[in-house]
Amino acid sequence: MKLALLGYGKMGKTIERLAIEKGHSIVFKNTASTTEGDLEDADAAIEFSTPEAAVKNISNCLDKGIPVVSGTTGWLAHYKEIINKCEACNGSFIYASNFSVGVNLFFALNEYAAKVLEHWKEYDVSIEEIHHTQKKDAPSGTAISLAEGIIEHSNKKDWKLSNDAHEDEIEITSKRIDDVKGTHIVSYTSQIDTISLKHEAHSRDGFAIGAILAAEWLQHKKGVYSMRDVLQIT
Repeated sequence: MKLALLGYGKMGKTIERLAIEKGHSIVFKNTASTTEGDLEDADAAIEFSTPEAAVKNISNCLDKGIPVVSGTTGWLAHYKEIINKCEACNGSFIYASNFSVGVNLFFALNEYAAKVLEHWKEYDVSIEEIHHTQKKDAPSGTAISLAEGIIEHSNKKDWKLSNDAHEDEIEITSKRIDDVKGTHIVSYTSQIDTISLKHEAHSRDGFAIGAILAAEWLQHKKGVYSMRDVLQIT
C-alpha cells in the first residue's frame, strides 16, 4: 500500500517506520512548512497533524478520492462538515480519538462499566488524563470519547474540564508531564471505595499500528467508519 502522511511529527515518524516494516511505502508527507512527494500517488492517507490543519488535510484527500484515516484531535467542531463532504464525494473516512487497539478495547470496557454502575448512584464518575507537555489540546480526545461513552449509558449530561463539575456532569482532569505517552483513568468513587479502569500507553507504537491497520482495512470501502468497525467490537 502506498501511504501519504499528513503531519510528520513524532507520530508521523513512528507510522513511517512501522509502515515500512510491514511492507508499505510512503509516497507523500507534509508538515506546516515542507512537502515531499505527490499526494495523488497514495492509496490511503494517515492524518496526524494539528487542529488547525486537519480539516483542510482531510477535505483535500476526500476531494482527490483518497481514503483518509485521521487521528488529529481538537477539530471536531467541523466533524459534521467532514462527514457531509465524505458522503457527497462518496469517499472513505475513519476518525478516531485514539487508534490503539488497547484503548479501543478500553472504550468498550468503559461503556460496559457505565451500564453496570448506572443503578448505583452512590458512585460518582470522574476521568483523569495525563499526556506529554507538547500535547496542545485538553482534555484529550480519548478522554472526551470516554466521557461520551459514559454519558450514553448513564444519567450524566455533559463533561467539564475543571473542579466545578455539577452533579450531572463528568469532571475531567488534564495533566501534562514530560514524555508521558498517554494515561487515562476512569474512577467511580463512593464514600466507601473506588473502582477504577486504567489504560497506560508505554510507547507510540500502539497508536501507529492501529492507524496503519485502519488504513489497510479502509481499502476498497466507501463511507464513514470507526475503529469499532475495524476491530469488530460490538
